[in-house]
Amino acid sequence: MSTTIQAIRDDFTLLDAWEDRYRYVIELGEALPSFPEAERTPANKVPGCVSQVWLTTQIGDGDDPVLVFQGDSDAHIVRGLVAIMLALFSGRKASEILATDAEETLKALGLDEHLSPQRANGLRSMVKRIRRDAEAALRQTA
Repeated sequence: MSTTIQAIRDDFTLLDAWEDRYRYVIELGEALPSFPEAERTPANKVPGCVSQVWLTTQIGDGDDPVLVFQGDSDAHIVRGLVAIMLALFSGRKASEILATDAEETLKALGLDEHLSPQRANGLRSMVKRIRRDAEAALRQTA
């Protein structure tokens, strides 16, 4: 995925109406690369999400490996939220992932107050899973 979190932030500031922002989030989800059917497994499913969300993690080499995530959801808006999380975390070193405050990013975008409690919980579950994978990657190299 080529959209950066900064580009998403910039685009959000240009959109005044929440209807336009939701449409943009959906468009981000539509731009996600297709998720392999074979990866839609219980092991890749993120628990705590009302919609189905799948996430895979590829861990690079080194003491502070780069993690690359791929994700998908069966719900349009959630797929867009997955895209935002991938823009925030994918392709970054494990230590950077652990130092990133996803809640702050969501607040900056205004998503924290415009998501249903179920979607917000699902998003937190996804962030928890990403952070857990980053912690595990650092432990493997220690």
